[in-house]
Amino acid sequence: MKNSNLKGAIGALAVVGLALAAKKISQKRKFMKGIFEEYDIQEKTPFGFADKIREMDDEKYAELKSKMKENFASKCCKRAC
Repeated sequence: MKNSNLKGAIGALAVVGLALAAKKISQKRKFMKGIFEEYDIQEKTPFGFADKIREMDDEKYAELKSKMKENFASKCCKRAC
């Protein structure tokens, strides 16, 4: 009996963990899709993204960099504090 209850609890935790991971992945994909649309990036590969960055002027690059930093770095730093 004890073993089956433990397996059920671990299984439930695994399902919750997968759901949270899927939610986080979905949020990141939605953010990146918005960035691609905002900066008119047609090719959805890292190389296409890098090519578009090379074509940007300094002002647009700084804006993009701050958005990326705000979205990805701030969440990481909040956990460390």
